[in-house]
Amino acid sequence: MVFQYTNAFVTIASVNCEKLVNFYTKLLEQKPVILIPNVYAEFNLISMRLGIFKPKNTNESEFEAISNDKPLCVYTKSKISLCLEVSNLEDAIAHLTALGYPPPGNISIADHGREIYAYDPDGNRLILHQAKEEC
Repeated sequence: MVFQYTNAFVTIASVNCEKLVNFYTKLLEQKPVILIPNVYAEFNLISMRLGIFKPKNTNESEFEAISNDKPLCVYTKSKISLCLEVSNLEDAIAHLTALGYPPPGNISIADHGREIYAYDPDGNRLILHQAKEEC
């Protein structure tokens, strides 16, 4: 038997649901396709990919999820980042800044292109990524 799936999506839990829905409505420049006020909202994105990556040594502490002095079921930080591939990184940074959430760092260069980390109103990590141009 082969494992088959029909769709994949990421969800973000938030006690400030409406604030997060408003943020992503503005960031993605679209309204949710499903909206149950203060309960659930769903956006259809162009495509979905699952990326698993090892963070740079300078960022590892942001991804440490399990606290050493608490049981395994108690998490302190998320290992998940929402990565949005953009056609123009500077335009994406300007858009995020106009929403009041400027990225706290500088653009970094990776093997796969340029990227910058940012955060949504709940502190969930966003990675804005512009792919390396092919020669």
